[in-house]
Amino acid sequence: MALGNQPNEPAGTPITPADRPSMAARVSGVLAWLREGYPDGVPPKDYIPLLALLRRRLTEDEVSEIAHRIADTSTPQQASQDIGVHITKITDALPTPEDIARVETHLTEHHGRPDIP
Repeated sequence: MALGNQPNEPAGTPITPADRPSMAARVSGVLAWLREGYPDGVPPKDYIPLLALLRRRLTEDEVSEIAHRIADTSTPQQASQDIGVHITKITDALPTPEDIARVETHLTEHHGRPDIP
């Protein structure tokens, strides 16, 4: 079963039949954009840059969830490494510097944590 990553759902929430129309609309929009930009198909040399544009980014709920877990379990010295581990668990990809910075900012603003070393 596929897992959803909708903005207001926790990571790992199963996709329900009710989610399919909105997901179908998103996929259709992406396909229309690709067809418009590549009417003759995507040239092989453009696959990697195109995939880079489609990189996954943490939702605000995921940022909040990770920050909450870090605030509850990590020391400031461990936090930076733990953030990366939690991001990888949620996204199945290496954490980006932008997502790490978003979680660190959330920790500072909402959990009273000092800047992470």
